[in-house]
Amino acid sequence: MMKDILTIITQYREKRGWTYRKNMVPTIPSLEKICGAFGITLSQLFAEGETSVTLTKTQKELLERWAGLNREQQAAVIALLDQM
Repeated sequence: MMKDILTIITQYREKRGWTYRKNMVPTIPSLEKICGAFGITLSQLFAEGETSVTLTKTQKELLERWAGLNREQQAAVIALLDQM
């Protein structure tokens, strides 16, 4: 089940007494700024329950590189990993 991000943002916002436009659906860059203001990460915002995910520097680097690959390249990487 997907989290209701607006509800989570509202909870953080209300704790700080901040206001914002009602029913606004934030973009990813907006969510990053919101998380920065709240002092949390995107993974903490999207985490279910009390579990948060923290990526190591290497994991972040891998994800950044993965995002730069096209579908064929991603498939090749997956195939390589399957062979290991």
